[in-house]
Amino acid sequence: MIWPLFRAVLGLLFACHGLASLFGVLGGNRGSGEPIPAGTWPGWYAAVIQLVCGLLVLVGLFTRPAAILASGSMAYAYFVVHQKTGLMPIENGGVNAALYAWSFLAVAALGAGPWSLDALFGSRRASSAATTEERPAEEVAAATT
Repeated sequence: MIWPLFRAVLGLLFACHGLASLFGVLGGNRGSGEPIPAGTWPGWYAAVIQLVCGLLVLVGLFTRPAAILASGSMAYAYFVVHQKTGLMPIENGGVNAALYAWSFLAVAALGAGPWSLDALFGSRRASSAATTEERPAEEVAAATT
């Protein structure tokens, strides 16, 4: 019960970073009130990943691939941007990047949980497959009586 809430809040917070950077809302990029210019490497692309993967993780759709991509982007941010100024996250300002990287890695490993679109679609596929497998047996029984 707690896991799906953790996943949803994590996705929402991550998507908010993307919204701020792409559209200048919620304080904008780094609190400037401005968006990142489109196509700027790596910031604009990271913001697209934050928004798209954040929303996918929020609703629990394609959760594992989205979480892997989000985790990797935050690991990249930590090692390329933050670690230049110090080893420990508290020294180099990379606490958020490290927490997001490890949190998304956990989501990728454990999945979306029961309150997700992945679970909903998975249960529909399973019930559809079960119905398809049961039908020939029923037809055989009907034909023999």
